[in-house]
Amino acid sequence: MSKDVRLVVLISGFGSNLQAVLDAARSGELPAQVCGVVSNKAEAFGLERARQAGIPAVVYGYKQGQERSDYDRQLAEIVAAFQPDWIVLAGWMRILSSAFLQRFPGRVVNLHPALPGTFPGTHAIEQAFDAYRLGEIEHTGVMVHLVPDEGVDNGPVLNQIIVPIYPADTLEMLEARVHEVEHILLIDTLRMLFENFKRG
Repeated sequence: MSKDVRLVVLISGFGSNLQAVLDAARSGELPAQVCGVVSNKAEAFGLERARQAGIPAVVYGYKQGQERSDYDRQLAEIVAAFQPDWIVLAGWMRILSSAFLQRFPGRVVNLHPALPGTFPGTHAIEQAFDAYRLGEIEHTGVMVHLVPDEGVDNGPVLNQIIVPIYPADTLEMLEARVHEVEHILLIDTLRMLFENFKRG
């Protein structure tokens, strides 16, 4: 399989999952080329990760008072210029509207640190930790899903995995375990997607 699946990765922060994608692409584990990284936060460390890997890194921040659809339409133009086959949301902290999603139907993938139907949106790991301590859940997890519309973390699930929570866990211990699983699940899921994409 040739390494010609083109990715654009959208980030808002530290970029550890971006780094996992960059490493897997460089090693050949992932048959893909990261052709661009876009962040809505100029201070996102993931931008430096991209630059160190020789990947074009673009900052496109939201301006106060800007219409959401106008922002997403321009974001779509920035992403489309890289001619991606897939867009990967790896810690992207904005809900994308149809103004963006309609440009890339069926080709936007999101990673979320919770199981389907649980803890959508931000602070999912903290919410799971609190729910465990209240006796409401016995474990949490990670999922990778498609983003077909403006729903929050509720698109068709591509892959998921349970992450245990232990009585002695601190929030930091649980966060570390979740992030470790995120990296593995994201790469495994993208590899599966790209194999199917190439066969198509």
